[in-house]
Amino acid sequence: MGFREMSGEFRAIIVRVVQEVRREWTSFLAVTAGVAIQAFATVLFVLPNEFPDLGVSGVAVLSHYALGLSPSLVLLALNTLLMVWAWRELSPRFVLWTAYAVMLFSLLLEVFGYLPIPFVGDKFMAAVVSGVLRGFGCGLVLLVGGSTGGLDIPAVAIQKRYGVEIGQFSIYVNIAILVLSFFVVGLDATIYGAAALYVFGIVLDNTTRSFDRRKQAFVVTTMPEAVSGYINSMLNRGTTLIPATGGYSGERRVIIITFLETRKVVQLKQYLAANDPQAFMSVSEASEVVGKGFKSWKNL
Repeated sequence: MGFREMSGEFRAIIVRVVQEVRREWTSFLAVTAGVAIQAFATVLFVLPNEFPDLGVSGVAVLSHYALGLSPSLVLLALNTLLMVWAWRELSPRFVLWTAYAVMLFSLLLEVFGYLPIPFVGDKFMAAVVSGVLRGFGCGLVLLVGGSTGGLDIPAVAIQKRYGVEIGQFSIYVNIAILVLSFFVVGLDATIYGAAALYVFGIVLDNTTRSFDRRKQAFVVTTMPEAVSGYINSMLNRGTTLIPATGGYSGERRVIIITFLETRKVVQLKQYLAANDPQAFMSVSEASEVVGKGFKSWKNL
């Protein structure tokens, strides 16, 4: 392949990235904010206290403590290898956003390292706050279908195939990294790192689930057109109508299925109480709703 062909392919990649950012500017903001939060937490809490970090970052941090290597360069090298594998296993969109997150994280580690950031001496507080910040930042990135690289790449692939929670996968793998960290940073720092890991996993799973969580409502009513119309026009949500027959009464009924935010469930209850007090309503948790008006299929 000649230089012109190579430069042409490079330009095509740049054009594709620019088009992707323009089309998904909200994803761009979420990935940028999430990565910045994680990088800030790493520089402010992790490195100064010599905490063992998580995932590929954990390997990079340990190499920094033990060998004096630049964590940003180690991160970039390891994540490049993982992204080569991810290109075959996952969607190009996922890989592009991951590449952006990895390069931004490596850059921000270097930039934040030059800022006059105060040292936080309370190690327990540093561990907890770092876990909260990094869990939330990572959750923001995963919500829009991106990743921060490292363990996120195999974690997303395993979640797609086997339904394993990303936070649970991270905890299991990172426990192994913490065991190795004991021989580098000592017992105290490893314990604080374990506390940060626990908080990170909880915050990550709650962040990724909270934005997708909805209430699934089943309504059995004798006035389905009116109730469905209220949900469609006043609550701005879709409905599915299923014909049914009462097992005890034998009467014809219609079951309305809809997915609502909690406050809209309250509004629907108030509407039924005022207009159809004989209606039957069942509400349950829907941990994730994918489709028009909710989480986009392209973010999977």
